[in-house]
Amino acid sequence: MCSLDYDVYQDRCPTRLVLERLADKWALLILDRLENGPQRFNALKRDIKRVTQKVLTQTLRKLERDGLVSRTVHATAPVTVEYALTPLGHTLTETVSALTHWAELNMDAVLAAQSAYDSAIEQATAQTATVHRMGARPAM
Repeated sequence: MCSLDYDVYQDRCPTRLVLERLADKWALLILDRLENGPQRFNALKRDIKRVTQKVLTQTLRKLERDGLVSRTVHATAPVTVEYALTPLGHTLTETVSALTHWAELNMDAVLAAQSAYDSAIEQATAQTATVHRMGARPAM
């Protein structure tokens, strides 16, 4: 199957699996960290706050399986393992960097939108509850 046959909007298209992987917050953070060069496992764990060892291991394995990350074991005492972007992984750095930069730049606007939405929902819920307590039917 040539690349022109892939259609991400089709439910059985394998490209959806790649998008699912890339939509994962841990995968994006790992790819972003590796943009600056190879990293050891513990350095990634230290830099990516709140990621568990299990999740970091699982995500790195998935990225390695997808050909985005390489794993190198160094015969040192103790053994050290280093992760790096592959050439395929490097093709994503501009996109991942743009996403992380966008998130940092627009977080205040997103938080304001979330707050406005939550307030509107609370207000609508309160109005509906008041109408139901009064025994009146909402206007249709």
